Amino acid sequence: MNTNSGLIGKKLGHTQIFNEDGSVTRVTAVLVGPCTVMGKRTVEKDGYSALMLGFGDRPEKQLTKPEAGFFKKADQKPVRTVREFRLPAEQVESYALGQVIKPSECFAEGQKVDVSGKAKGRGFTGVIKRWGHAGTGTDGHGAHEVKRHGGSIGANMTPGRTLPNKKMAGQYGNKRVTTLNLKVARVMDDENLLLIKGAIPGSRNAVVTIRGAVKAKPSAA
Repeated sequence: MNTNSGLIGKKLGHTQIFNEDGSVTRVTAVLVGPCTVMGKRTVEKDGYSALMLGFGDRPEKQLTKPEAGFFKKADQKPVRTVREFRLPAEQVESYALGQVIKPSECFAEGQKVDVSGKAKGRGFTGVIKRWGHAGTGTDGHGAHEVKRHGGSIGANMTPGRTLPNKKMAGQYGNKRVTTLNLKVARVMDDENLLLIKGAIPGSRNAVVTIRGAVKAKPSAA
């Protein structure tokens, strides 16, 4: 489980930045603030320690009664998104309710991060787009109109059925995806922005979660 610090953000889009040596780095701009501490989970009360962060504005008229009660109890303004971040107990205690967390408090330039978000939905797709199959080749051997078909899905006699996890056509995208070990190219506290090298999951304006990388290899001494 990832217990590194993190923030909630909104994917703004792709751009590029110029490095000191004149090279160009393609980056994704993410708005990661302001993120406000909405509540805490403690080991004594909840069995685990976590920090509840809120992101984005939300009109009160859109709230349900349970949601309105939650924000009233926390004595905080309604927010669009609330996420829990599992953290060590001593780190959770260091934050105060209502505190606004800056990007530089969680991330630094060159740091590896994991970004989670809902991937773009592609609808019902075939095996070539969904799984990268090569297709059935040429039109030889009497085959026709099947260049993008999946081909055989199992033998007749043995095993006489289609095995589980067979790669076939179906729903593609529209599910939670995590991209690991992306590098932070720039941290901009004044604009509440993170520039992350490469692409991250989700469409433009999608809500994403950014945390310190859980599988990052230690740098060589």
